[in-house]
Amino acid sequence: MIELKDIYKIYSDGDSEIRALDGVNLHVKEKEFVSIIGQSGSGKSTAMNIIGCLDIPTSGTYLLNGEDVSKMGEYELSSIRSRTLGFIFQQYNLIPKLSVFENVELPLIYKRIEPKERRERVEHALEKVGLLDRMKKYPKQLSGGQQQRVSIARALAGDPKLILADEPTGALDSKTGIEVLEFIKQLNREDGTTIVLITHDNSIAYQADRVVKLQDGKIISDEVVAK
Repeated sequence: MIELKDIYKIYSDGDSEIRALDGVNLHVKEKEFVSIIGQSGSGKSTAMNIIGCLDIPTSGTYLLNGEDVSKMGEYELSSIRSRTLGFIFQQYNLIPKLSVFENVELPLIYKRIEPKERRERVEHALEKVGLLDRMKKYPKQLSGGQQQRVSIARALAGDPKLILADEPTGALDSKTGIEVLEFIKQLNREDGTTIVLITHDNSIAYQADRVVKLQDGKIISDEVVAK
């Protein structure tokens, strides 16, 4: 599903250059659950931006479902994101003035999905994360864990083939973080959704089936997790 071939992302800093990604090769199959781990400056956020079609590499090839997205323009990247990808962020990115239902529905409005189908998708997604009875509430009326589950529902409603989770438990206490991580694992296990999780935390990374470690823009290890 994901194939990064000799990916470089280089930033110029005056007379020097910063290699955020330095010849990365990575293959993720459909239905895999893979974590990418690294400390600050390792290149994991840059990798997420490229995998998520939020940025393009300086050089190299990125194939997503066999389609070369590495040289696409912003309009084409936006289209790919809309029909293929779902995002879960550390800070939830919910709109305070919109209800739970409206927050989950908003991306579907941008995709011009008809109202009846939007309602069905939103209700199905909220039911899956156990928040159907909270759909008229507002973000400030929810706990942190519930807000993150709303963001998961928002990603699910778009019916993505790939979900990118960027430090999804980073703003949560450990107990709530475990619960949210279980939801993410369930999406992979029961629905077959491909998951790429970005983290700096070993205990989170090793909940995935495979752990890819980045350091100084390079992959230093890629291991299958024994269960």
